[in-house]
Amino acid sequence: MAEPIVHSSLMQTVGAVLFGLALLHTFCAKQFEVLAHRHPRHAGLLHLLGEVEVVFGFWAFVLIASMALLAGGTQAIAYAESLQYTEPLFVFVVMVVAASKPVLSIVQRLLAGVARLVPLPTPLVQAWLGLAVVPLLGSLITEPAAMTLAALMLANQIFRDGIPEWLKYGALGVLFVNISIGGTLTSYAAPPVLMVATTWNWDTAFMASTFGWKAALAVLVNASGMAFLLRRHLGQAAQAAGGSDEAMPLAVSLIHLLVLGGVVVLAHHPVLFLGLFLFFLGYTQAYARYQSPLILKEGLLVGFFLAGLVVLGGLQQWWLQPIVSSLAPLALFFGAVALTAVTDNAALTYLGSLIEGISGASQYMLVAGAVTGGGLTVIANAPNPAGVALLKSGFNDGSIGAIGLLLGALLPTAVAALFFLLL
Repeated sequence: MAEPIVHSSLMQTVGAVLFGLALLHTFCAKQFEVLAHRHPRHAGLLHLLGEVEVVFGFWAFVLIASMALLAGGTQAIAYAESLQYTEPLFVFVVMVVAASKPVLSIVQRLLAGVARLVPLPTPLVQAWLGLAVVPLLGSLITEPAAMTLAALMLANQIFRDGIPEWLKYGALGVLFVNISIGGTLTSYAAPPVLMVATTWNWDTAFMASTFGWKAALAVLVNASGMAFLLRRHLGQAAQAAGGSDEAMPLAVSLIHLLVLGGVVVLAHHPVLFLGLFLFFLGYTQAYARYQSPLILKEGLLVGFFLAGLVVLGGLQQWWLQPIVSSLAPLALFFGAVALTAVTDNAALTYLGSLIEGISGASQYMLVAGAVTGGGLTVIANAPNPAGVALLKSGFNDGSIGAIGLLLGALLPTAVAALFFLLL
């Protein structure tokens, strides 16, 4: 029987080329925003091309169209339907629920109460909590939920006018790296860990004792260093973020937290968590006076980005897996850090889980490298597009530059690497 053309060398080459173009587009996205301001006549198209969240979805459409031309529409549709879209759907749902006003209100109140107990300026402590404690909470509520909460909490503190642009990129790099490594205290919260946990029999106890405590130390160091750099710029942050709304009934917040918990528990069952999400939408309409507008647009854009990454990434195994399987443990760590920056760390560890007879040392180095490099680019870790969608308005031109993010993440990435390699 002839090999399906979607798995032929021709389609693999086309897929790799389009994946490379998508990566290049990601790095050029901010330039499209600049061009949109210079050429208002074509601003609509340029703004669209400048949306980082649109990039991979756009090139995924190009890939499917190419398949249809080369193999016929039936095979193109079959390929698209053969892929799993549970993660994009979950990230969309958990973003919207976690960003709802009752959830954000109760988390902010709890952290504000903690901040007032610390004998340091409250805005400084709140920024530290957002960069350190919330990412570690990702091990319980999943990394996408932690990213959403942290981004919304920090938006008015750090990612606002009056903060130097280089500090914003530094804080963004710390947030992304801390989210990526902060989910490793459990076996279900970080996508790259989830991909291998069952295959390699890694439970939560193993993750906490092997990865989690090292990650926690790195998170605390990164957050403390960033808070020190920001200390002179946070004096007005409390006023910018202050202002209390109508008192939120505890029952409303608890219902939202229960829905969030239900979505997390049902993360691998899209039919069930989507059903719960539809109930949630009805509930927010019934008690609209306690709600703020749901971030449906931002969530859908992030889901679109991740779905596009799934479609494009499905044709990259042919060149990624030989690289992963050929490296010695230490080389595998640094290779995983580098490859994560241009792929997705969950896809990378999934490929590693397919390697027969991979040693325990290589397993550790692969996952450690994948989570360490998870803050270097927008595509490196599944929650990163959510952070970009929620924080980009605080940057010049309303866009986050790929080079700026890479530079901002280098130092916290190095800190994480040192803790995973030396401890």
